[in-house]
Amino acid sequence: MAAAPRAIPEFRGLDAVAIRRDLLDGKQPAVLRGLVADWPAVRAGNESATTFLRYLVAFDTGAPVDALLMAPECQGRIAYNQSMSGFNFIRNRLPLSQVAAQALRYAQSPKAPSVAVQSALIRDCAPGFAAENRLNLLDASVAPRLWLGNRVTTPAHVDEWDNIGCMVAGRRRFTLFPPEQISNLYIGPIDFAPTGAPMSLASLDAPDFLRFPKLRDALAAAQVAILQPGDAIVIPPLWWHHVESLDPFNAFVNYWWQDRRLTRTATDSAFDVLLHGILGIRDLPPATRKAWAALFEHYVFAAEAQDLAHIPPERYGVLGDLSAEKMAGLRAQLAQRLKDPPTPS
Repeated sequence: MAAAPRAIPEFRGLDAVAIRRDLLDGKQPAVLRGLVADWPAVRAGNESATTFLRYLVAFDTGAPVDALLMAPECQGRIAYNQSMSGFNFIRNRLPLSQVAAQALRYAQSPKAPSVAVQSALIRDCAPGFAAENRLNLLDASVAPRLWLGNRVTTPAHVDEWDNIGCMVAGRRRFTLFPPEQISNLYIGPIDFAPTGAPMSLASLDAPDFLRFPKLRDALAAAQVAILQPGDAIVIPPLWWHHVESLDPFNAFVNYWWQDRRLTRTATDSAFDVLLHGILGIRDLPPATRKAWAALFEHYVFAAEAQDLAHIPPERYGVLGDLSAEKMAGLRAQLAQRLKDPPTPS
């Protein structure tokens, strides 16, 4: 038997200042009970799935959204196909109201196909919905996204941004794993993933410990929560999260943003750096990789504690604060080096 996961810490009644100071800055998971219980969308969903659907489609602009469709035998679990040559679903681009109506129709049958709207930008497909259902906790520039469907499970996957998700209709179970559990989650390919984010191959519904023995250690470190309508969850960057829809029809709104604390941030995705590291460092001899690890530890991971007193400020270069002009120059330099790598002289 695997160890029962711990509950994600829960909070209720915190104001925006306390949430930002005590939760978002701490980069730890948290559940915020009732945070958006006063949203009109939540009230509509609490009445019935049909009422929510009527409320939602009134805002539909007709813009197509990304939708996944899975056969009934997939039981709603997003995954690879048997040979890992592709995925177990088909993609489509349809108006929001059409997909939502399809999800509601499928919700009436326990053996129906599974359908899901994935990460639809609300400003494009239903801007009026965003105007009536605001999360004032975040800057207005952080764009909300809609996730909607019948019973769908997304295996443990990772995002590199801060994330707050709000349960609007139905319930979802979230199982979270700390970033260091990556080696115990049997992650699939980085550059070939069902939803674009690296994803676990192991099932949590019926764990196969013969095939995935280290999954026991991951489950021992897991944290879990079931979100009710009106609840929200804080998922810090790079925390693995397994998401399971528990009701026949559900809707969820999330917000991703990058916590930019320093002006030197020069890329929207640190995965670019990871891929560059794979390209440039992974195949070096072990001793050389260890030497590079020391440089990364000094210049990147311990940067906040770095002592630059021995260097004149005007010579800090990339170690100091970077202007937009200097960041643009660095991007151009990196792009050129990737296009035409230098060779040893």
